[in-house]
Amino acid sequence: MADIRVRPVPVEQTRALRQAVLRPHETLANLAAHEPGVAFAVGAFDGDELVGVGFIAPDGEAGAWRVRGMATVAQTRGRGAGTLVLDALIAHAVAQEARRIWCNARVPARSLYERAGLRVVSEVFELPDIGPHCVMELVRTSAHATDA
Repeated sequence: MADIRVRPVPVEQTRALRQAVLRPHETLANLAAHEPGVAFAVGAFDGDELVGVGFIAPDGEAGAWRVRGMATVAQTRGRGAGTLVLDALIAHAVAQEARRIWCNARVPARSLYERAGLRVVSEVFELPDIGPHCVMELVRTSAHATDA
């Protein structure tokens, strides 16, 4: 993990990796059409190579922020890129005084979110062409709390 660095990137820079890993059946234009108007995106870099991405934006009730588009290059999985991306997204939402951080997590990635403090709050459901998911969340009890 020491050689992987995370930094903010334009959400546009996340699209190709998100498409390749998460939604190969969709066009880049379709991915762009479903992005929130305002999002904070980060990329994980191994040297100059973008190996992981994700973004977060307000979504839902006041104080709710949704993690979306988490994707890591297959050859890099297990080296901490996803953890670094998720940690940066959560830190950004916390800095914005998020009360609830949530996502529709792919079932195989559930442990990544659990390590970050999110908990499963739904039954497993199937998203067409994408696979099984569950809603996960981290609820903060105050502006200074890190979990429920």
